Amino acid sequence: MEIVLCGRNVEVPQHFREHVSDKLARLERYDHKIVRMEVQLSHEPNPRRSKDCQRVEITGRGRGPVVRAEGGSADFYCALDQAVARLEARLRRAHDRRRVSHGRRVPISVARATGELSERNGHAPTGLLEREDATVEMRSPWSTDVPSARPPADDADTATATGTGVETGTATGTTTGTTTDTATDTATDTATDTATDTATDTATDTDTDADGHRPGQIVRRKEHHAVPMTVDDALSQMELVGHDFFLFSDAATGRPSVVYRRHGYDYGVIALV
Repeated sequence: MEIVLCGRNVEVPQHFREHVSDKLARLERYDHKIVRMEVQLSHEPNPRRSKDCQRVEITGRGRGPVVRAEGGSADFYCALDQAVARLEARLRRAHDRRRVSHGRRVPISVARATGELSERNGHAPTGLLEREDATVEMRSPWSTDVPSARPPADDADTATATGTGVETGTATGTTTGTTTDTATDTATDTATDTATDTATDTATDTDTDADGHRPGQIVRRKEHHAVPMTVDDALSQMELVGHDFFLFSDAATGRPSVVYRRHGYDYGVIALV
């Protein structure tokens, strides 16, 4: 595997080149299609990013999809460790995914595993439907047409809670006064927080960096060749480059589509019509 190390306005010493070669040599066992590793070192001059001002970007190219990882720290050695760890994790996930997809062994489901365990222990396997019915039966004594967190009170408790007319009026007045005070305090706090947030946002928008750059601007553009691929291939490439989304041309429909990462280790697809 060829390793190309370059520094963008950074001088790279020989001992660091040897360290990079030793680190990347162990990644060959995950994907033998990668024939070239490009390592780029850069320095971030912004003083606000002093904790991760040293950046290391690793790009693997070969006969398969491109894999990329990036790391940042106060020194190049820690940044390299971060980038190599992320790259190794992505290569391992892709390797395991290929092994599960093309292998003959299929992982058993949780229901089957728990059922076999119950049979070995001498108990009849309980299904998910039975557990859900048991849960419903436990809730049935308290269930009504309108869900309530408290059980219905009997007549004696109702009479005690209601009391005389004088007591009811006093309780109502107290509750109304408390509710009014609470609403007033909440409105005041909300207005104060809104004014503070607005002032903070205004100050942030007018703030600029040391080099005169204002945030919220387009600072980079990328153009890629639209190669038709399946959704599964797009997910694999998104995992390899470490992005939260991936734009591609769907081979099944021929339309531009985007796969993206959702919460709970799920994915989503957005397609133009």
